[in-house]
Amino acid sequence: MTGQLAFVESPVQLLNVLEWAYARTPVPAQRAAEAPKGLGGDLAIVVLPPTDPMSRGQLRRMAQLARDEGVTVRWQEARGGAGAVLRTLARLAPELNRAERVVIGDPFSRYVQLLLTLVRADRLTVVDDGTATMEYAAQLTRGERLVRWHRRGSRGPRELVLAPVGALARHRLAPARRRTVEIFTALPVDPPPQTTVTVNRFAWTRSRFGPPRQTRGADLVGTSLVETGVVHPDRYADAVGGLAEAHGATRYFAHRRESAEKLHRIAVETGMEIVRPDLPLELIARRGPIGRTVVSFPSTVVHTLPAVLEGTGVRIAVCEVAPEWLRSNASPRAQGFLSGVTGTAPTMIERLEFG
Repeated sequence: MTGQLAFVESPVQLLNVLEWAYARTPVPAQRAAEAPKGLGGDLAIVVLPPTDPMSRGQLRRMAQLARDEGVTVRWQEARGGAGAVLRTLARLAPELNRAERVVIGDPFSRYVQLLLTLVRADRLTVVDDGTATMEYAAQLTRGERLVRWHRRGSRGPRELVLAPVGALARHRLAPARRRTVEIFTALPVDPPPQTTVTVNRFAWTRSRFGPPRQTRGADLVGTSLVETGVVHPDRYADAVGGLAEAHGATRYFAHRRESAEKLHRIAVETGMEIVRPDLPLELIARRGPIGRTVVSFPSTVVHTLPAVLEGTGVRIAVCEVAPEWLRSNASPRAQGFLSGVTGTAPTMIERLEFG
């Protein structure tokens, strides 16, 4: 068995694989900023791209950054029906059998769960793909099946068919006598017993980019809470307008999953410039320019941006999601999860309320 094999499905996952590789580079902390480029070693990254254009564009940019660091990156089209899935699994099986360590980014992904059924490596690492890492760790600790926090957990025909795959994935994600599991994260997690937690301090991002130039105004970070069926679109639009007026926000950084219709409405109603980032926001913020104040709803960035922008003086604020914003059919866990994201954010982040 040889090598470290990573599977990524999103730009943030690819970024955090690079951070993980950088954190493992044997360079003293005081020399991190002057560390020479070159994270390649025996790391290979397989990109399993989704179908939406914005994610694919960011992934291509991230893949090039990884190649610039000497990392082997392979683009593997894996969507397009059961036939494409089976062909991809057959193609990847030999590499999975040879890998000493497998790195994944989304334990909730059905694709990743299928890949885990083929894993023989005795070392497994999970990197962040957002706040879902918190829920994944908690569910694994409680011995629950893996269900995304914004879903109601219904057991339809597809879920019943894939239930054995999910059960085997949970087994692979749990430490055992001959298997170690690491969570590489910037988020506060409640890890299962015997799981190693390594803190992601975004050292690679800070060493390669910035510090950023700051603008006079504020920037607002968008979220896909409407698209995932959690927040009512009218309540969200009202909140964005109120926050823009209160903080003088001039730019709205769109989440890659936000719909064009919603973004058009925000632009018309608030007058803000809609920015569709070509890289994860952590890199955009570090490269700059970035507002002196960054306002976000509960999301991953309220945990990652404090590390990325440490020492720059940028003020970060998070707006609570009020219960009345939620859709009537939102998951019962939604309010508690969103409150937990805000409540566990670093203490220097300002808490805001609107509504």
